[in-house]
Amino acid sequence: MKINLKVIKNRKLYLGISTVMVLISLISLFTIKLNLGVDFKGGELIQLKYSKKIDQNAVNSTLNSLIGKIPQMKAKRVQFSDTDNTVIIRTEQMSGIQKAKVMSELKQNTGKFEVVKNETVGAVIGKELTANAFQALLIGSILIIIYITVRFEFIYAIAGIVALIHDVIIAFGVITMLRYEIDTPFIAAILTILGYSINDTIVVFDRIRENIKKNRSGRNKVSMSFGEIIEKSINQVFTRSIYTSLTTLFSVIVLLILGGDTLKTFSMTLFVGMLVGTYSSVFVASPLVYIMKKGKDEPKAKDTTNHSGKTVNGYDEKDKVLV
Repeated sequence: MKINLKVIKNRKLYLGISTVMVLISLISLFTIKLNLGVDFKGGELIQLKYSKKIDQNAVNSTLNSLIGKIPQMKAKRVQFSDTDNTVIIRTEQMSGIQKAKVMSELKQNTGKFEVVKNETVGAVIGKELTANAFQALLIGSILIIIYITVRFEFIYAIAGIVALIHDVIIAFGVITMLRYEIDTPFIAAILTILGYSINDTIVVFDRIRENIKKNRSGRNKVSMSFGEIIEKSINQVFTRSIYTSLTTLFSVIVLLILGGDTLKTFSMTLFVGMLVGTYSSVFVASPLVYIMKKGKDEPKAKDTTNHSGKTVNGYDEKDKVLV
């Protein structure tokens, strides 16, 4: 299948789309209060699994009746999952006696259940987790810059990091707009996105570098401009990128549908991040490399030779390739 995307020719359009998505995400981050989980702001997380369908009205009315005796219940948040008959209760930090009272009232009014998770996170630990999360993202970004700089050059590293920041901001913005809880699995999903997205980007960069070398002929003469090389490289790897992304997305979609509320944030973050990451590796990183290197790898008029223009599977027909 012949692909001819003309990414460099239409770079303003693609970069414009990315800019709009990033701006919308940033606006949501600054205007919508983050739904921080217990991991980051501290408090109680109680996950209960019922043997039969949950009576949501009974659970809510029982918890509301405890507000007078347990003030922390006023700020409670309750999530129900019909797929696995679980309920997740998040409150401010309670004493052991208060938690025992909550369990007793729920068992009496809503039926038998199994305590799947019962965690208490202090405010200090929450701050430490927040600091560690940002530290992990920073270290990951620095290592990526070093790797790409060593393997390619610094300009490619800058383009790759900008594309990654683009992916993270949009994923963060979507989760914020959906009011999903931001917890430690969310950070794990963000780190996964960084690795997945940069892998796609490096595949494109590697093909660009390969085609630059092939483009040299004779005494340093070239047959294509740098923009044409990038276009050719993108068209050669685009189908591969789409197939790889679709294969991974199928697994994430299954996780999103069947994973229940406990994995909802993780699954959705991966889903959005992989979609945006596939887009940015082709339509953001490559145009940025072209913009920053424009002129440096452009052929001089006297050094330019003609190429056939005919392609076989995306390669010039004069190239010796296995098909």
